[in-house]
Amino acid sequence: MSQRLHLNPAPLRRQQRWAGWALLPALLLALLSAPTVWGQSRAVRSPVISAPALVARPIELPDTGRVFGLNDLLTYVALRHPVARQAGLLPERALQEVRYARGLFDPTATSKYYGKTFKGKEYFHDWDSQLRIPVWYGLDIKAGFERGVGTYVNPENYTAPAGLSYVGLSVPLAQGLIIDERRAAVRQAQALQGLAEAERRSALNKLLLQAAKDYWDWTLNFRRRELLRQNAELADIRFRAVRERVRLGDLAAIDSVEALTELQNRLATLSQAQVQWQNATLQLSNYLWDEQQQPRELPVGVRPQALPGPTDWRSLPPDTLAALTALAQQIHPELQKSRAKLAQLGIERRLLSNKLLPKLTLDYNLLQAGQPFNPEKAASLSGTYLQNNYKLGVSFAYPLLLRQERAKLQLNRLKLRETELDLQQDSREIQTGVRAAANDWEALREQLRLQEQVVQNAGRLRNGEQIRFENGESSVFLINTREASLVSARVKLAELQAKYAQTQATLRWAAGGIDGADGIDQ
Repeated sequence: MSQRLHLNPAPLRRQQRWAGWALLPALLLALLSAPTVWGQSRAVRSPVISAPALVARPIELPDTGRVFGLNDLLTYVALRHPVARQAGLLPERALQEVRYARGLFDPTATSKYYGKTFKGKEYFHDWDSQLRIPVWYGLDIKAGFERGVGTYVNPENYTAPAGLSYVGLSVPLAQGLIIDERRAAVRQAQALQGLAEAERRSALNKLLLQAAKDYWDWTLNFRRRELLRQNAELADIRFRAVRERVRLGDLAAIDSVEALTELQNRLATLSQAQVQWQNATLQLSNYLWDEQQQPRELPVGVRPQALPGPTDWRSLPPDTLAALTALAQQIHPELQKSRAKLAQLGIERRLLSNKLLPKLTLDYNLLQAGQPFNPEKAASLSGTYLQNNYKLGVSFAYPLLLRQERAKLQLNRLKLRETELDLQQDSREIQTGVRAAANDWEALREQLRLQEQVVQNAGRLRNGEQIRFENGESSVFLINTREASLVSARVKLAELQAKYAQTQATLRWAAGGIDGADGIDQ
């Protein structure tokens, strides 16, 4: 019948069909290729569906003119996010650890006085003041003044009434000569600075990676909502056109039910997409903080940047994968942390090995009667200090079994071996992660190319079905089916585009950081 009407049109019949078709061709083809914004629409009552409430209208969406790009988000995250600021405290903490360790070399001034007087009789007055200066190479320089007088003063502490000043050295000759606890503490604290920097970069990179993934999820939800909005608008236009053709008697009444049902289904899907977009916006707002550390939300009218298009689907250069793998071996935070731990354990091993030596310490003081800088009489170095005026001491200690020292050294060797194995495993996993991300990159490029062709073919099928419908050779059901296939292909393409962008961020992270992989376009 449709073929007959099309091939043998009567003038009156042609005018009736044109009244129903006038709403379709230009609008439908334009809406397929570009997003539109909903405006005000007038209510139209259907002669077939008598309940006006069933004729739902597409969701009114705000104008989204302002673009909030990925670089804007990452800038906010790196500067103001609490996790980023917390990670920024790690290097400062490591710096204070170094300062604390260097405090072991601070000069020390001590002074003590003991005196006794009983029943008007002075027993003794014993005063000793000393300045001790630790030196990096294990020895201590000391200078002081002591005065011990009285009837019952300890003969060891007795001095002339003017007192006795001295300058001396305390030198370890075995244990502590090569390395001691003070030098080990400083060197371990310095190694801790590298560890803290690696931990800072690791925490920041993980945060930026998750922020980038959430951003592209937000972009995907925006794109899906726009596609479904266009789809609902097409269904609304078709429903009104079919209803007009039913009124003119060109189509059966059941076709308006078919068109209305499809419109309602698309509006329900659009409503769900709108909720997903709003939830994705809330999720992205978690990364936004102001300078006063107050949480902020995305403005209502913003929209994301476009998903990567065909011009962005570029393959990795042949030498890029090898360069990224080599770069990851150098700058990846996890490997830097393991190397910093190895450095600390190496310093500890040197200290524990030195503990196997005996404690042999030499103390030598040059003595001068009188107060400092005011001796009773001048004396020559060869004639007085080296022959008479000195105080010499030697101390020796050595545990016979060395069970504690040998056990600590063996535990240190086990920790070193464990850390070396962790470094090997982490190195292999990072290398594999870079290659896997690169493989995903290349596979997604091929999938995107194929899906782009699927979208083009689905568009051709839909346009062809539209022409057949206008010629009376198709049905509302078939054209709805073609449009459903087209929008499904477009949503699938958007999902692949978002995944491609996330793979770019993942490859950057696998190579050592969001901002550490040169040659990868964001």
